[in-house]
Amino acid sequence: MAGIGFELRKMLRRDSLTGMLSAYAYAGVISSGPWVLSIVGILLIGLLSIGFVVPGLLITQFQVSVTYLIAVSLILTGPMQLSFTRFTSDRLFEKKDHLILSNFHAVALLVTVLSGAIGVACALFFFPEQSVLYRLLMVAGFVIMSNIWIAVIFLSGMKQYKAIVWTFLVGYAITVLAALLLRGRGLEGLLGGFVVGQLCLLVGMITLIYRNYTSQRFMSFEVFQRKNLYPSLVIIGLLYNLGIWLDKFMFWYAPSTGQLVIGPLHASLIYDIPVFLAYLAIIPGMAVFLVRIETDFVEYYDAFYNAVRGGSSLEHIEDMRNTMVQTIRLGLYEIVKVQAIAALVLFVIGRWVLDVLGISELYLPLLYVDVIGASLQVVLLGVLNIYFYLDRRREVLLLTGTFVVLNFVLTRLTLELGPAWYGYGFAVSLLLVVALALYLLDRKLDRLEYETYMLQ
Repeated sequence: MAGIGFELRKMLRRDSLTGMLSAYAYAGVISSGPWVLSIVGILLIGLLSIGFVVPGLLITQFQVSVTYLIAVSLILTGPMQLSFTRFTSDRLFEKKDHLILSNFHAVALLVTVLSGAIGVACALFFFPEQSVLYRLLMVAGFVIMSNIWIAVIFLSGMKQYKAIVWTFLVGYAITVLAALLLRGRGLEGLLGGFVVGQLCLLVGMITLIYRNYTSQRFMSFEVFQRKNLYPSLVIIGLLYNLGIWLDKFMFWYAPSTGQLVIGPLHASLIYDIPVFLAYLAIIPGMAVFLVRIETDFVEYYDAFYNAVRGGSSLEHIEDMRNTMVQTIRLGLYEIVKVQAIAALVLFVIGRWVLDVLGISELYLPLLYVDVIGASLQVVLLGVLNIYFYLDRRREVLLLTGTFVVLNFVLTRLTLELGPAWYGYGFAVSLLLVVALALYLLDRKLDRLEYETYMLQ
């Protein structure tokens, strides 16, 4: 999200209700728009295919296949996402923009080779009973999705946010239309439409990249040099994405909650629907997170470090540090407040939402727990973002590692305790990690001036 603060500040400078609402709406679209579009697109394909794709199990097989493509591609590319982001930021700071595009090609090549090799191996060994076309489409979709995540990371350094959102909108519109046009061919038709749409989305992203970056060399590998490759960021990227999906995989493959859908792919009707609805509730919190972190915090963060680099007086440096700390506390408080309101709203209308969707009210307690868990994830994301700004990678590594371990242990425990405890593993693990993150952040901010100088 580097640079988005400039656009948000221009909206907030209007000092009016319209300006404030525009800033929060803009932040909500940027932070959650692509994700919401992808989920809504997949659901629309399923809903509009009912009655046209027979048997209906094929629709479920399509949605589960796409869910696995998204989950596994995120985990696979996680190790490169943060590392490549740091490389791009460092080159922009050094005014070496010409190195960015050529290294993007190198990262894309690595991701393509890895995802292609893994995809082909899985298609050969785990889907022997599926058609050749299905397996080819799964491999192609996996390679394309993996490259999309790298392109999204690359585009996060650009300031054409409206163009990015429009690219996602057009890409998923094509995805839905292509899938509906091909739905007569069953599972392969739905999956083929999805792959075509994702390919168009990737092409649109690459077009945006080439419009904004140039390079004398097509490919270079500075991003993989030891001085530019941060092992901690590689591990953090893997652990964070693994931690987010771990409880889902456990519910999918637990005998008491998971069902075999296609090939080796399982799903959990008990767990998946409440989780999806819960994640829709994080959009307000994500908007507040983006506005507060990328405007107020970044402004005083820059002022503090400019004062340090510029040799300002200790009194001025302390004033900037104190103001930055106040903006952090205020920002986190507003994230918690707004997300709590969003959660309470979903608590009130949850029964009605389930009734409209034709889902049993027995899912209501799990929905409440998942809403709390998803809300805590927004708070954790805000705290981790502050750690990254302060370059405290060791603490982030500790927190993400703790999250993976706790999520695994507590989710396993809740599976053994029974349905009344489902969802608590994910929520409680996030609660404990958020508490630890806030405690460590408070300690770091108290010693910020000392550590800023001593680390030099």
